[in-house]
Amino acid sequence: MRSKLFFITSVFLLFNALLFGQQRVEKIPGSDVSFELVLVEKGIHQFNDFEIHLDSFWIGTHEVTFDEYILFQDLEYDSDSSYAKLPFKADAISRPSPPYEDFSKGMGRKDGFPAVSMTQQAAVRYCEWLYKKTGTFYRLPTEAEWEFTCLKGSTDIENSDDLIDVAWFFENSFEKFHKTGEKEANQFGIHDMLGNIAEWTADYYLSDENYIVFLKDSTATNPWIVPLRRHSRTVKGGSYDDNPEDCTCQSRLKSRSKWQARDPQIPKSKWWNPDSPFVGFRIVQPVQQPTTIEIEDYFNKAIKY
Repeated sequence: MRSKLFFITSVFLLFNALLFGQQRVEKIPGSDVSFELVLVEKGIHQFNDFEIHLDSFWIGTHEVTFDEYILFQDLEYDSDSSYAKLPFKADAISRPSPPYEDFSKGMGRKDGFPAVSMTQQAAVRYCEWLYKKTGTFYRLPTEAEWEFTCLKGSTDIENSDDLIDVAWFFENSFEKFHKTGEKEANQFGIHDMLGNIAEWTADYYLSDENYIVFLKDSTATNPWIVPLRRHSRTVKGGSYDDNPEDCTCQSRLKSRSKWQARDPQIPKSKWWNPDSPFVGFRIVQPVQQPTTIEIEDYFNKAIKY
């Protein structure tokens, strides 16, 4: 029965994309907060000499904001759900512990500022929470999906004179992140893929050489490098604190345990990286929705506390 419901949901989402165009707005149940998605059609991403085949997916036009993330973080937030077939119980969902300091470093929290300083696991948990609120599967983009979207949208600009129109980086950011969407969008209508804050991907980090080996050993269709342990993960796009050459579609950053160096807790927090106020995330929703069992398997593999 659940599989049939997910098949119907997938057909509806695909029909919606064809009927209403490339963008749509979703509202988080029980709130006035909404987010926008844009459709990225299936295609082939060229990585060195490899062709990576990707299915169609929706991706957030903006980085996830504190306005959205705080709903997940707030343990008192109500239990409304728009998906009657998947009962939502707020107290049954693992949600962030209160941060012991302002991890945004005073750079802004609500009214459109990007959510920052969460661990990658916390970002994945947000996706799980959003799925249980809406009945629609959301996740982090894979590195291949992220880079394909960035390049296909003609986002990649290394010259600082041109980059200034689309990105916040070291030369123009005043060493702080800014509200999402203040810079020009790419051809897909997506903002801030470069600069502002770097973005988590779903992939375990491999060096360029090992990533090529991974592609050789796989079908190179919707590749996902499943995490083996808590650290390290691939971060993309560069941030407000980076130079132009590090704010490109191809640039990659390896997350590090030292991003939790100032966390006094033993063991370290599952939720917060006090020393990475330059990292956040955006979400993806596959057009072809997986089954309930496949979704549960995904979150079991993605979350490595």
